[in-house]
Amino acid sequence: MFVCSNEIQDRLLKIFQQLHQTPEISWEERETTKIIADIVEKEGCKVSRFENQTGLIAEIGSGKPVIAIRADMDALWQEVDGIFQANHSCGHDAHMTIVLGVLFLLKNTSFKGTIRFIFQPAEEKGQGALSMVEKQIVDDVDYLFGVHLRPYQEVPNGYCSPMIIHGACRFINGNIIGDDLHGARPHLGANAIEIGATLDQMLKTIHIDPLVPSSVKLTKFQAGGESSNIIPGNAEFSIDMRAQTNEAMEKMQSKIDLMIDALERFYEVKIPYQISSNVPAAVTNEDACDILKEAIFHVLGSNRCVPPIQTTGGDDFHYYKIKRPELKATMLGLGCDLKPGLHHPNMTFDQKAIFTGSTILATAINIASNK
Repeated sequence: MFVCSNEIQDRLLKIFQQLHQTPEISWEERETTKIIADIVEKEGCKVSRFENQTGLIAEIGSGKPVIAIRADMDALWQEVDGIFQANHSCGHDAHMTIVLGVLFLLKNTSFKGTIRFIFQPAEEKGQGALSMVEKQIVDDVDYLFGVHLRPYQEVPNGYCSPMIIHGACRFINGNIIGDDLHGARPHLGANAIEIGATLDQMLKTIHIDPLVPSSVKLTKFQAGGESSNIIPGNAEFSIDMRAQTNEAMEKMQSKIDLMIDALERFYEVKIPYQISSNVPAAVTNEDACDILKEAIFHVLGSNRCVPPIQTTGGDDFHYYKIKRPELKATMLGLGCDLKPGLHHPNMTFDQKAIFTGSTILATAINIASNK
């Protein structure tokens, strides 16, 4: 059984603090990549970096099976205490630390095959996993494991789930394009704010199967300037879409397409829009889930293993399985007393859970290598 020694624990906490203090947004994780590369190279890993993007791959061992473990790297851009900045409020700093902990636990042990550590950029954009698939990083992989900190409402501290069943999420960015009008002459054109308000109300009329959790809402609307006597003809908007299944997501999209087309014709304006990020719902694998469940039993005991958790949050981790259906993949849901919630600018969690996550995932990889 693997144990995080005091030496490893101290090292992991220092790494976590360094990563936490170096947040970088999607596709800009240059310093983060350098920090990780320096660590894994000193551990004797075979390291591969990319000419055209951030992120890296590290390996130990050789031959089959090939077992991979993925950590996402990017931070969010959000307002923290009145200042907009990069901020690790989704736990990716912890995920990278946990995966490095797996490396420290496994590097001097005997195992079969190759262990591949995937440090992936741009999860928050929903694009990083696809870039790794395109680079054929998982083409020869047999098992793939991931990890995500869970809010206290989902998984209690000291408990874990062997599978996270994420929903699909999609972000739309659009513009309303018209002409500004004099405040005294609203009859000469369309008010972009009225169009936005109409769109907001129309989105509330979208109804999907009530047995399938879903939501759609405006998350950004910007129109108007300094002059109060000008009716704005132009605006920018964003829509956040969530659905527990990929099929429900496509039904919502078709309705939004019809709504925007109707608004264009009714108000006689142009409303171009595009999908800026698209993350699919989870495609599950029982074999990988069973291995991770067995690992949780070994480390925490069967009474601290909770069933697979269903959440409306999304993660591009699931692209790996969708694009490579033969892959056996699952994600550890790590209970860690995370409060107030993911993406909250002042999110905190019990950092001792880092050691638990590393130990469980190292155990799972050891089990998978002997299958």
